[in-house]
Amino acid sequence: MTISIITASYNSERTIADTIESVLAQTYKDIEYWIIDGASTDKTVEIAKRYEPQFAGSMRIISEPDKGIYDAMNKGIAMATGDIVGMLNSDDFFTADDALATIAETFDRNDDIDAIYGDIHFINEGHPEKCVRYYSSAPFRPWMLRFGFMPAHPSFYVRRDVYRRCGTFSLDYRIASDYDLLVRLIYKQRIKTKYIKKDFVTMRTGGISTKNMRNRWLISKENVTACRRNGLYTNICFISLKYLYKIFEFRR
Repeated sequence: MTISIITASYNSERTIADTIESVLAQTYKDIEYWIIDGASTDKTVEIAKRYEPQFAGSMRIISEPDKGIYDAMNKGIAMATGDIVGMLNSDDFFTADDALATIAETFDRNDDIDAIYGDIHFINEGHPEKCVRYYSSAPFRPWMLRFGFMPAHPSFYVRRDVYRRCGTFSLDYRIASDYDLLVRLIYKQRIKTKYIKKDFVTMRTGGISTKNMRNRWLISKENVTACRRNGLYTNICFISLKYLYKIFEFRR
């Protein structure tokens, strides 16, 4: 079983090495690794190319202008040939060396599932040893989508055939296309998923969705749009409830 990992990057020279090294460290080796770069103007591509020999032919680097991160992810999905596909952003890295082994084993033991997901945690720049927020997907149930909740997308691995049947990321959203995708797959298409109690990915704080109040408002509006497009009723008040819940994810 081959797992395709897709990293969308743009001017990620500070973090891309950590991302790539975490892929190299995985104990599961039946992978293909795609770095889809948006024509970076820094040393991102130069740094990535240094690692190519260590992947022994399983790494591919594409660098060209794109329409943003979701366009880059779609390019990766279109080129991927693995049985399973997952995303690893260029400022994130795998938390454990057996993350992909756990994913492969779970799919091997469950022929009937379409996707798996688990947990992730956040760190502040310069303090990778300290978890500042733990995002557990354990409580998630499909009905919670109408309130803006979703499984941790960086931990979401799906059979490639699901993308062929159900579509990929919509470019109609600036921030919430991952949410739209999961509403479409889990609620509208009713794919079968399985939660794995494991911390898969470490993320740095400061992502675009939580950068400021303006972006929080935008993502809430886009979440409402995503639900309504997929036949799931919600409203801004429902979606806003997730921010109350997120308070309990933060750690001091």
